[in-house]
Amino acid sequence: MNMTDLLLSAVEHKQLRHLDVQFAMMLTLPEENPALALAAAILSRDAGEGHVCLPLSRLCLDEKMTGAVREIWEQLFAKAGHPQQWQNLLLGTPAVSQGDAPTPLILCGDRLYLNRMWRNELTVARFFSEHNQPIPVDETRLRDTLAGLFEQSDGVDWQKVAAAVALTRRISVISGGPGTGKTTTVAKLLAALIQMSEGERCRIRLAAPTGKAAARLTESLGSALRKLPLSDGQKALFPTDASTLHRLLGAQPGSQRMRYHADNPLHLDVLVVDEASMIDLPMMSRLIDALPPHGRVIFLGDRDQLASVEAGAVLGDICAWVNAGYTAERAAELSRLTGADIPAGEGTRAAGLRDSLCLLQKSYRFGSHSGIGQLALAVNNGDKTAVSQAFRQGFGDIALKPLRASNEYETMLSDAQTGYARYLQCLRDNDSPETVLAAFGEFQLLSALREGPYGVSGLNEQLERVLARQRRITLLKHSRWYEGRPVMISRNDSALGLFNGDIGVALDRGQGLRVWFMMPDGTVKSFQPSRLPEHDTAWAMTVHKSQGSEFEHAALILPAQPTPLLTRELVYTAITRARQRLSLYADETLLAQAIVARTERRSGLAEFFAG
Repeated sequence: MNMTDLLLSAVEHKQLRHLDVQFAMMLTLPEENPALALAAAILSRDAGEGHVCLPLSRLCLDEKMTGAVREIWEQLFAKAGHPQQWQNLLLGTPAVSQGDAPTPLILCGDRLYLNRMWRNELTVARFFSEHNQPIPVDETRLRDTLAGLFEQSDGVDWQKVAAAVALTRRISVISGGPGTGKTTTVAKLLAALIQMSEGERCRIRLAAPTGKAAARLTESLGSALRKLPLSDGQKALFPTDASTLHRLLGAQPGSQRMRYHADNPLHLDVLVVDEASMIDLPMMSRLIDALPPHGRVIFLGDRDQLASVEAGAVLGDICAWVNAGYTAERAAELSRLTGADIPAGEGTRAAGLRDSLCLLQKSYRFGSHSGIGQLALAVNNGDKTAVSQAFRQGFGDIALKPLRASNEYETMLSDAQTGYARYLQCLRDNDSPETVLAAFGEFQLLSALREGPYGVSGLNEQLERVLARQRRITLLKHSRWYEGRPVMISRNDSALGLFNGDIGVALDRGQGLRVWFMMPDGTVKSFQPSRLPEHDTAWAMTVHKSQGSEFEHAALILPAQPTPLLTRELVYTAITRARQRLSLYADETLLAQAIVARTERRSGLAEFFAG
């Protein structure tokens, strides 16, 4: 069997995709350079799975290559059993360089990259490590300003520490789980910044990856602003709405280009970016390129949530250093500014990055009485016993329900109909689009999968069937559209102002059936169904798509069989979408397996920061 046959056999056994083989053949004739062809195909496959790079050690033993394909591979590459040997094989080809030439693939140490991903990662790494300079401040004045915004605390007030971190660094990252007060913290630190600016120009912008997350950031900061001791003039300096990252950067219809970039930077002094865990590596690189040299940026997010759907896990890689502690000098500075004893970490590795991080550790939403809080903590710790105990302690806000037999599946669908009861009643009452949209956001079915009866497509189809049978909706034979159909946008359309993750509802309010969306500024806007970009029915959505959203009641459906998609991060993210109630439909054994499986995104960021 030659190299081309090997690659095609791997496709047949679903170990590679046709796209991966075509990419490899674009770079070389497989028979002329089998090592490059194999490495390129596997790199392409891994990039499609969200990995940024391919460690050469995985070419020595790729766990996905099994059976006859594995045997032939080992025969072809018997001499290449060590990463150094793979380095020699790859660097001997014109398609690979070490970054000193414009080649399609870049070999950095023992990591192989697509050229574009290597450049993106280098941009992000240098930004957080080399451009994160301290900002000089009047310590006495800043200490007094923080004291006026944060109540006196006996121990360490990590919200106050986070504000001090952000106010003394050009770049800062504030991570915390649900209810730890990230937006309250940023409202107070922005208030401090405005108070300290003394009339100097202070243009503040807010952004988030999705329209839903942007709307939530606008609402949360607006609510926090009303409680702050600021003059009307100072409050006027606060931004009134958040935008999506695509809108902020000026995404061009039908193009990958952005209006704002290194040669045309954003017009701002401070940028606050929420839900940073959802930002993939290419988008983070574009955002960094568009920042003006003096611009400060504050990233907010939950490091334990799912990584972005696309490549990389930037927030996770950055926050890997959050438990290393501050340098001694930085700990002393933060202690002076906050009046608390801030402990210092050990060593000097990643010092610049560590000194710009803060982890909020106290949840103000979920206490010891909260089953959701206890369950999220147990899942985050990978503690199977604690997860089981949480469901058996009688908490009223969580429930674990089996989902194996057909009658249990029907019960789940019936429960979902009950969950959407207020929304369905609003449809029947012909309520305003604002009221209907708000009602739909109270309950949500979540799934780990897209396809199959336990996936989004199957759940949407079955729930529509149940609702139509109950005459809650009216399905049409020749159209997917009907009154009350909820949809989620899956492709950005900057011309319409609709972006991936935006949720709308089809309603007839005297102008024919139109699809209504809540825009980031709080207004409601409608569109003809035919004008919408790509979209999906949204009675059920994937956990990935739910990021940036919260629901009064969330219901998570796990499949009956194990799948690599079921990980601790996915279960944790789903749990923390629920504010008041969580229903989990799953086999308990499968749930236990999921919470010990970690999401892995291979990149070189952590190694870069370590020096």
